[in-house]
Amino acid sequence: MFNNVRLALKLGFYGGIIALFISVIGMVETFDQRNIINGVVSIGLGVLLINVLVIGYQTAARIGKGLVQPGENGKQTARARAIVIGNGSLAGAVVSSWLALLVLVESQINLRSVLINVSPELISLLTFGLETGAGALLLLFLGTLFGGLGAFTFSLPSRVRRPLVAGLMWLAFWGLLSGVIRTTLSEIGIPSVVAKLFVKIEGLTPLGAVIIFLLAIAINLGNQRWREPLIERITLLPPTRQRYFRFGTWALGIILLLALPWIVGRVTSDTLVLVGIYILMGFGLNIVVGKAGLLDLGYVAFFAVGAYSTAILTSADEISAIQISFWAALPIIVIITGIAGLLVGAPVLRMRGDYLAIVTLGFGEIARFIALSDWFKPWLGGAQGVINIPSVALGNFLIVGPQKLYYLILAFALFALFISRRLDKSRVGRAWEAMREDEDVAETMGVNTIYYKLLAFAMGAMIASLGGAVFAVKLSAIFPHSFNVEVSITALSLLIIGGIGSLPGVVVGAFALVGIPELLREFSEYRLLLYGAVLIIMMIVRPEGLVPSTRRARELHEDEAAQDDWLKSETERNIITPAEL
Repeated sequence: MFNNVRLALKLGFYGGIIALFISVIGMVETFDQRNIINGVVSIGLGVLLINVLVIGYQTAARIGKGLVQPGENGKQTARARAIVIGNGSLAGAVVSSWLALLVLVESQINLRSVLINVSPELISLLTFGLETGAGALLLLFLGTLFGGLGAFTFSLPSRVRRPLVAGLMWLAFWGLLSGVIRTTLSEIGIPSVVAKLFVKIEGLTPLGAVIIFLLAIAINLGNQRWREPLIERITLLPPTRQRYFRFGTWALGIILLLALPWIVGRVTSDTLVLVGIYILMGFGLNIVVGKAGLLDLGYVAFFAVGAYSTAILTSADEISAIQISFWAALPIIVIITGIAGLLVGAPVLRMRGDYLAIVTLGFGEIARFIALSDWFKPWLGGAQGVINIPSVALGNFLIVGPQKLYYLILAFALFALFISRRLDKSRVGRAWEAMREDEDVAETMGVNTIYYKLLAFAMGAMIASLGGAVFAVKLSAIFPHSFNVEVSITALSLLIIGGIGSLPGVVVGAFALVGIPELLREFSEYRLLLYGAVLIIMMIVRPEGLVPSTRRARELHEDEAAQDDWLKSETERNIITPAEL
């Protein structure tokens, strides 16, 4: 019992530190400007409540595994559930006690002279507009209540818990994107009266929130009930009909991809183009990092070479000695960037791990400073960049605007996906995997590591050049500040979030780290903070990524199983038997 209480206090302490931190840096107050459910709960308050729910759930998960099971009698199960919920409530109370302490201290000492974000608006939000004492007590009560709710959610049967959690996640997700949804509905012609019934710029309406919550529960329940029988029925079909089913699925997916920019509207299409650029970068970096195991932190250099090559070859600016069409310049752009990949790869052939990461990071910064340099200003434009980059044309058809550029980036992304898939199954892909596992053993077995390292750098660079080319024609101008180290970090982060070595993971990671933050631009000042938090959580909870490759997931879980077996054997070895006594 004492160990359970100590664990609840520890997790509550950590959760309280998180709640206090995001409050005093101004995140809660900034997020309070938008609502998840209009007039009910804001994003700022929702972040605090979700923090308490997660702490309560994690407390229950740590304490309750093996306890909340059907016992020989109902009393045993009810007692275990009461222990779990009680400790979850205790953890929630500890979390809210930190915020209550902040409120009480602020009432006696002017903290704003040191912490400028501890404003009267923040205190009013935390106390729900009540007096200090009453607000602090209400805060403690709500923390206890939501901590208990989080623990109670864990104690529910799996068939009930999963739909409930899915409904809450859908509610939070669509509430965050309510402004984008409203704009999209207006662009595609949904009458404003209908749109206002479900969503407002400030957040979901209560009716819209109920509909989304129930829809998520229905989909999850349907998935639990019908997924396995449907898959079993498909596997029992004759091979010809299975082939038709696969073709039909692919055709439906292609139709959806082609219609997507006209479904979501112009604003969201612009975000899709940016996501597509990072997907291209992710496919290229996946070859270097995910396949060959070469940690490259200067990948933005290849992206910059592709963009500047496009600008120099196609721009009508005075620095351009020649001016050719985008399609005529594209092969030259890819070749130039491939050569740049070889030039970067050649000096680092014998470097590994951290040393390779630092050196490639230096190459990325060198590329940016070269673009800024006055020495290269006649060719690269210096700090003024390169302007007057023409749009892409197919005959008399101009690819202008995000809804048309979407198809260009989609074509490039599908091409890069095809190349990556072919490389996975080829001898080259197997050589890269051997290098990633153990470079010395691979070289001993006859793999020419020098050749395959250079090939990985060149292939990754050439794919990045496609993203740089689209980036240049999208903006019609490029500037050196667009190619800082943050671009490389974001590209590497989306690999980690999606799953290193996984092509579907690249797509999921790009939407998670680029798409959603781009749709929530008013909170962009906290983007890097959220990136760091998400990476820490992923490394702890799901180190293989959201959509991991089969090999990567197996490797991580085998390592964990081997470590558990070793610990178990060591424990058994150190047990003193009665005979030894």
